[in-house]
Amino acid sequence: MDINEKALLRRFGLVAAGLCILMAALVPLTSVSAAKEFISPGYELTTNYYRSYGEPDISVSVVGDTEVERGDTVSLEVVLSNRGIFYGVKSVTSVGTSEADHAISLQELEYEKLRTVANGVKTSIVSGTEYITIDPATSSQTLEDPLYPGELPEDPLKFTITVSNNAPAGVYMLGMPITYEYQSDVRMTGGKAVSLGLPDLDHVNYYTPVNRTLYVPVIVKPAAKFAVTDISGGLEAGKDSTVNITYTNIGELPATDAVARVILMKPLGTDNSVRSLGTLMPGESRTASFSISSEMQALDKAYALDTEVKYRDADEDIAYSGNIKANVRMHSPERQVNVTGLALAGILIMFVVLMIKSVKKKRNG
Repeated sequence: MDINEKALLRRFGLVAAGLCILMAALVPLTSVSAAKEFISPGYELTTNYYRSYGEPDISVSVVGDTEVERGDTVSLEVVLSNRGIFYGVKSVTSVGTSEADHAISLQELEYEKLRTVANGVKTSIVSGTEYITIDPATSSQTLEDPLYPGELPEDPLKFTITVSNNAPAGVYMLGMPITYEYQSDVRMTGGKAVSLGLPDLDHVNYYTPVNRTLYVPVIVKPAAKFAVTDISGGLEAGKDSTVNITYTNIGELPATDAVARVILMKPLGTDNSVRSLGTLMPGESRTASFSISSEMQALDKAYALDTEVKYRDADEDIAYSGNIKANVRMHSPERQVNVTGLALAGILIMFVVLMIKSVKKKRNG
């Protein structure tokens, strides 16, 4: 072979290599769903030119304030982000002087860069405490698109949570289990997939599933909180009774200018339903006395009185305790024997009996 023929062959090889690179570039990257529509070719039909390093690193952040109050139902908006880093590759298969193999290896290198993409991301919010509940309709969420490093989803994930009225102030960590998979290996087919009826398949993706748990903090604000801790006195049908109700600030902050109120319905009533409690520090108690009347027809049973406390919070804003139940027993009045009434009734009966006897005598005479 003379010099001209060698130069011609070399030039033809370069052109062929260029065409291979161009064709590989025109082939779209195979998505996760598309890659799983067929049975992957075995290792004997593929070649691995590089071993890559790096994987997705998913983190979560909350949009807006995470502070809530007792009794709140709020929409918790969170954003998932991918901070995965592609650290590089290591050559595991030599291409030698083959221009075609070199072109295929370069295409694998491009595919390997997708190693840090998280595919099929699914997540949920789990509460490990009885004081916070998650709306089942929003407890599970799925990202429609793969999560690429450095890119954020268009919309945050929204979870509806409800905080109990009895929740102590503090930080609650809500668990956020998350599952996804990432491309852990890429192997090139080099045209061998033709035997499987897949002439356009130039590479095969292998994926690794990941299960991990992130955490979202929810802060329940400290505040004053009231409870009825003692009740003395009772109700008596048909009479006015004094009921003493003790209110205790079981919260973390003081309540100033506190006023207690009872809400009554028939057969109960009162002329003054409001009593002043003043300022109550955390753990402090105060007793208010209410004069409550009851109708004669009131049943002998326990009545749950509705009561609430109005006060000024630490920010000098008006606040309410919400409805508190105070259970008070109703007693029927003791029935006393009326001696005079019985005597009059006896005399009346005797008079009737004597009249009957007198009438009978006259008839018989």
